[in-house]
Amino acid sequence: MFGIPGKQAVTITPRAAAQIAKLMGRDDQQGLRIGVKKGGCAGMEYTMEFVTEVDPLDEVVEQDGARVMIAPMAQMFLFGTEIDYEVSLLESGFKFRNPNVTEACGCGESIKFDEKLTQ
Repeated sequence: MFGIPGKQAVTITPRAAAQIAKLMGRDDQQGLRIGVKKGGCAGMEYTMEFVTEVDPLDEVVEQDGARVMIAPMAQMFLFGTEIDYEVSLLESGFKFRNPNVTEACGCGESIKFDEKLTQ
């Protein structure tokens, strides 16, 4: 929808691809759908859910057995994002490195996008 021919909408690191593929194997999931919604102290939050079917309007990125679907309304916000999976002593989880984010809250749970994207 908002793609550039020959360029994936998002990139997935090998660690993230391995974790997504592992989680897809549970309960016959078709992939991880990511999106954004209003909320949090910075204004927007990422959404993530494993789903059993692909929406025909989703942008689909596949790599190393992992499938990520980008919800239609989130595509312009997530274009160019790198999805990683990090493990530390205190936490583990998916991390988004999104060039479209202009601010993030202190806890890292909510984000703000360039005003050109939200108007």
